Amino acid sequence: MSHPVSDLSKVRQPIAQANGLPNAHYTDATVFAEERQAVLFDQWAGLGVGADVPDIGDAVPLTFLEMPLLMLRDKQGQVRVFQNICRHRGMILIDAPRKIEGAIRCPYHSWCYATDGRLVSTPHIGGPGQNTHEGIDRDLLGLIEVRSHIWMDVVYINISGTAPPFEDAHADLMARWAEFDKPLFHGGADSRFTLEVNCNWKLAVENYCESYHLPWVHPALNTYSRLEDHYHIEATGRFSGQGTWVYRQLKDEDGTVFPDFEGLDAKWDTAAEYITVYPNVLLGVHRDHTFAIVLVPHGPDRTVEHIHLYYAAEKTPDALRQRNTEQWKEVFAEDVFVVEGMQRGRHAAGFDGGRFSPVMDGPTHMFHDWVASRLEQHRSAGAADDPAHVAE
Repeated sequence: MSHPVSDLSKVRQPIAQANGLPNAHYTDATVFAEERQAVLFDQWAGLGVGADVPDIGDAVPLTFLEMPLLMLRDKQGQVRVFQNICRHRGMILIDAPRKIEGAIRCPYHSWCYATDGRLVSTPHIGGPGQNTHEGIDRDLLGLIEVRSHIWMDVVYINISGTAPPFEDAHADLMARWAEFDKPLFHGGADSRFTLEVNCNWKLAVENYCESYHLPWVHPALNTYSRLEDHYHIEATGRFSGQGTWVYRQLKDEDGTVFPDFEGLDAKWDTAAEYITVYPNVLLGVHRDHTFAIVLVPHGPDRTVEHIHLYYAAEKTPDALRQRNTEQWKEVFAEDVFVVEGMQRGRHAAGFDGGRFSPVMDGPTHMFHDWVASRLEQHRSAGAADDPAHVAE
């Protein structure tokens, strides 16, 4: 029995009249499949960070919405993303992070690929000792490359290949944060961590976008960066988030702080901003460090958050850097009970998607509206033929 398409009309109302996305958008596998295509595959979605493959030849296998991908730094130093499969029989090529010294060799029949994706060797394909065959054109059988772009070290991918160029799709945000478009130095092993949360990935975005919850969920942070010190960041159809006018630099016992990024406007002396790059990347910028959170969905009700911290200098004080990581880990962990609680709440049959504070929830409603608009566009483009019709 096919599911009716969910009604998104209430989501797209002005905020004072709008409801949130229906329950099925957080719990139903068929809705998840529809959103996977319309919201994640058809847009520029975050996959990982360049710091995952810091040196030439570094390769990391990743799974994005069940699709096996391979992120590597090729011989020219460029980060590239390929489907992690051999063009022969679809075998997984690399199953653990490694450094590629020569070629990428398939463990099944030993077909070999260069780091730029070219198929360079097909042993015995024409019979024992015959490594070529007229029916196999190596030039047509390179690795399948996934369109990618790096900004602020986040590796974005567009699986469908149909999104506008990244620089066009995100021109406004790139202009807003142009001061931070400079070398960023990953803090290293102590500046990366993951959080596994039992919730739909969208709830992590919705929570990140707003400061309304600050007094109750982040009481320590609220002691100096209060609710009234925050402002909304709203760019309809592109990004949303929040900023604060009261950012307090971390100092050690001797008063040492992290070095500042050069050339920043004076407003960043005390300001910080936290923005969601739709659909699944959460970014934060401060005078002395930035962070990136890549949300990787693992089904309708499970998400892995990959958190990375960056600095203006390659070398920073170890103890101070570790304290910064622990401080952010504590803040992000405070949100887990909220997003997991909302996920459980989405199983309440009578819940209508909820309402929004017309004053405090603008950035979150903007994200709901954007998701709904991507789904409507997907449906109008021919989703009637798509099996991923969904339940309300």
